[in-house]
Amino acid sequence: MRQTGNPFTLPRFGAALLTLMAMVTLCAAPAVAASSKYAAIVMDARTGKVLHSENADARRYPASLTKMMTLYLTFEALSKGKIKKSTPVRFSAQAATQPPTKIGVKAGGSITVETAIYALVTRSANDASMALAELLGGSQQGFARMMTAKARALGMNNTLFRNPHGLPDPGQFTTARDMARLGIALREHYPQYYGYFSVKSFKYGRTRIANHNRLLGKIRGVDGIKTGYTRASGFNLVSSVTDGNRRLVAVVMGGTSARARDARMAELIAANMGRTSSRGGALIARAEEDGGSAVSRLAGLILPKRKAPTPETKPEPEEPMLEAEGDQQDNDAAEDVQIAESEADVQELEAAQAPIPFEVKPVKTSKVKIVEQAYAEPAPRPKAHVDPIETASTGVDGWVVQVGSSPSQAEAKKALARAAERGPQVLASAEGFTVQFEKGGVTYYRARFGGFSSQAAATKACGALKRKKVECYATLN
Repeated sequence: MRQTGNPFTLPRFGAALLTLMAMVTLCAAPAVAASSKYAAIVMDARTGKVLHSENADARRYPASLTKMMTLYLTFEALSKGKIKKSTPVRFSAQAATQPPTKIGVKAGGSITVETAIYALVTRSANDASMALAELLGGSQQGFARMMTAKARALGMNNTLFRNPHGLPDPGQFTTARDMARLGIALREHYPQYYGYFSVKSFKYGRTRIANHNRLLGKIRGVDGIKTGYTRASGFNLVSSVTDGNRRLVAVVMGGTSARARDARMAELIAANMGRTSSRGGALIARAEEDGGSAVSRLAGLILPKRKAPTPETKPEPEEPMLEAEGDQQDNDAAEDVQIAESEADVQELEAAQAPIPFEVKPVKTSKVKIVEQAYAEPAPRPKAHVDPIETASTGVDGWVVQVGSSPSQAEAKKALARAAERGPQVLASAEGFTVQFEKGGVTYYRARFGGFSSQAAATKACGALKRKKVECYATLN
């Protein structure tokens, strides 16, 4: 019997889509849409036509979708010859002490640019994101300005970046429409690197790291792009789907669970793939070479016509959570488990929180500086000032090690960096952060490391730091 109608009918999708659509039937997708954080958009990636839109211009927190822009700028640097895939990416103390999920490179160690790309695409590694940001922008602040400037050049006028990984920051926001625009630009501008997004896993040392995007290999035609999750954002996903000459990019933000989000994405793909065009003209995500305003039909087609509201829910200043799905059982309690950034099984989480064995290679500082100087071009500062990420009042409870206190937050962060540099093994699993307090009408910042299981563990760590000439003491946070 001849097939007619929607080219993405259930027989062509196979058993995987049947399973996901069954979830939709069981109200998984309505649960997503009922969330106050929910937003979605589906765009024909060949024409820029909007096929579906729900809250597409409402401001949302991007979570790890942020790494799409970090990768865009990395691909740009590669294409211009400013870095190579083999260029060493040095991990500073700040990069090494980013919260999980991470690959666990110690301060002073390095990996190649290509390994860092794989780490972002699969594990959504926050430490590798920060290391790339410091390589390409000289600092987190410099790279955030580059990210926001590039967003404006692509027509992403309702997006502001303050960090390269998407960990909670109330000043970092985007919209579903802007993320769709970025998803289209990634493929159109850098097709030679886009294949990284379809990688299901990669081997790092002796460890095989799986991609958090569970639709890869399950939904016909899905070839990326990125997942993301924090408490404030909900479960986010940007998907690119190709069927012959047809192509779409879909965005779902604010899902109540990874399972419900994936089911909603499957529903949107099935409902809209047949509506896409098999013909397309010039690149719809074209931008000026000098990084100026967008000059593409895409900007004219989907530019928001009104100012988007600020997200209602502020991100909690603590590490993101990860849904523990186990064996695909519906377990609402699992969504309250405090674990790391981005979605994975419990087994993946345990592996993610443990440093991966690898060889620490010395960094040729002069070479890194040359690369930084070559790429750290002045970028226009957006109207809203982009400050460095604030880790004050993080969700670190229990015993911590304090290594300094200063009326200058910059000095407090330097104290964290010095301690991490002198005691990289002692603080390998610890999280550095600052805590603001007032005394005598003066604001001070405590420099602390958290993540210790007990008073004894914190005291032992402090003792080891003192032997390395780092003044400290153990205390309750």
